Formats: sequence, structure tokens, C-alpha cells
Amino acid sequence: MTYRSEKEKKKLNNRLNIIEGQIRGIHQMVLDDRYCGDILIQIAAVRNALKSLGNNILENHFNTCVVRDIKENNLEILDEVMNLVKKLQ
Repeated sequence: MTYRSEKEKKKLNNRLNIIEGQIRGIHQMVLDDRYCGDILIQIAAVRNALKSLGNNILENHFNTCVVRDIKENNLEILDEVMNLVKKLQ
């Protein structure tokens, strides 16, 4: 479990709401038979927004959970982090 401040939760939630809105927009674009190129541009924007969010959460993970585990001599966390980094690429 990871503790997040209310400020951090609000920041993450706002970003997720924006991404959710972008996805709803893409859905509507498909229903409206919009031009493929326009839809693909929006898909790229969502992908970049998710990547940015993932990087933000990963950075927080490094600064909190990983540091804590290393201080507690739990070096298995390094394998976990390497797998997470690979998945986010």
C-alpha cells in the first residue's frame, strides 16, 4: 500500500478525469464517423497522457516505496522496478 497526500490524489484524479474525457471524445468521434486521422491524433494524445501519468507515478514510487524498501534491505524491490520500467516503455 502506498500513502498519497490529498494534494497528490487530487492531482492524479484530475489527470485521470482529463484522460477519461479524451477517451469519451474518441468514442464520440467514432460514433460521428470522424476522419481517421483526427481520431488517430486523439489516440496519440491519450497515449502520451497515460505515459506521462505512468512516469509520474513511477517517479513517486522511486521516491517513496523503493527508497523505503532499500532502507529496509529489501533489495528484491529492484527487480520489481526493472519490470515496471520495461512495462512502461
